[in-house]
Amino acid sequence: MRQTGTVKFFNQSKGFGFIQPDDGTKDLFVHISDVERSGIPVVDEGMRLSFELLPDASGKGPKAVRLELEG
Repeated sequence: MRQTGTVKFFNQSKGFGFIQPDDGTKDLFVHISDVERSGIPVVDEGMRLSFELLPDASGKGPKAVRLELEG
């Protein structure tokens, strides 16, 4: 199921950031590799995205994947 949210923070040089979901749940981790796989050239604070959730392999909680720009 796709969700939507707003990029709260993204550090291009470190390659990660967080998305604040619209449903008010906990912020979600997003990694640069998932951004690149989605074909989005740059992620900036305040961008609106839709995404799917995938459990993080390290067990730190879900991460945002299959990102798409919204509106």
